[in-house]
Amino acid sequence: MAMRRTHAFVLLAAFVSAGRAVAWQAPPGGSLVGRVPSVDRGGIGAAGGLSRAAARADPRGGSRDQPAGEGSGPALSRAEMEAFLRQARIVRIRPAPKGITGTERATLTDGVLTHDASIQTIDESRKEFQTNRSIEFNFRDSWRFNVAAYLLDKLLDVQMIPATVERSHRGRDASFTWWVDDVLMDEGQRLKGRVRPPDLRSWNDQMWIVRVFDQLIDNTDRNVGNLLIDRAWRVWMIDHTRAFRWQRTIRSPGNLVRCDRGLLERLRALDEATLERELGRYLGPMEIRGLLARRDLIVAHFDRAGPAVLYDRAARP
Repeated sequence: MAMRRTHAFVLLAAFVSAGRAVAWQAPPGGSLVGRVPSVDRGGIGAAGGLSRAAARADPRGGSRDQPAGEGSGPALSRAEMEAFLRQARIVRIRPAPKGITGTERATLTDGVLTHDASIQTIDESRKEFQTNRSIEFNFRDSWRFNVAAYLLDKLLDVQMIPATVERSHRGRDASFTWWVDDVLMDEGQRLKGRVRPPDLRSWNDQMWIVRVFDQLIDNTDRNVGNLLIDRAWRVWMIDHTRAFRWQRTIRSPGNLVRCDRGLLERLRALDEATLERELGRYLGPMEIRGLLARRDLIVAHFDRAGPAVLYDRAARP
């Protein structure tokens, strides 16, 4: 999938809370940090504040997720996707559209299956980094966090991040991510076209999880271009190279409004030993401790809020 970077840290989507549809809004080029949702009874997110990545479309036309000449094919398990990404031969490679960190789109084949992957090799660290809002200390932009986010998605049974593995590419370590099948649009395009989700409850249930997950990993680069929507209206989160900060506070507490009951219990069960075993290759001690500190705050927040803010997400198709 094409990984995109933008410095307009915005995310707009429709949500439901206490029987009302709520639209998160941000001004053009703005952020959701500390902002309060406005009521939108139609359930359509506000169409302002889109990032530059929002209007991206495949120049070939049609579905932008498919390698040329290939369909979706039979459904594969995550383990099968991971094995394919690690072992399949690269037969074509080109720059991913709109990326500014050297992201590449590759077509891979194992002789039976042909499918695309997104490759990122970026691994940069700086003591200080000037963002469009402030100076970030201990800044890191790394492919490793793509793998860590996927492994955490598996631990928490979120099922919203496509299969991602570590693999060498042109002599450098890299993340290889499964190119999402049957992409209908990204969230920016949905907002621009004012497209209403066919099942608002299912949509909202997914988007609350996006918000909880992004606060957990302290994702500083969520934008409307890196939330993909497939033809079944499943939401996919991509591009997590600027996540897993050392910060031990919640960056946007106003985004913690509702939580899937099962996700909350899995968050509660996370422990340092498990994270070190499963994610330790990709996260350092400070990143793991920051994640656990934020986990504690998230769990405490929803415990205080009580059962009224919890829900049970429908099974993901």
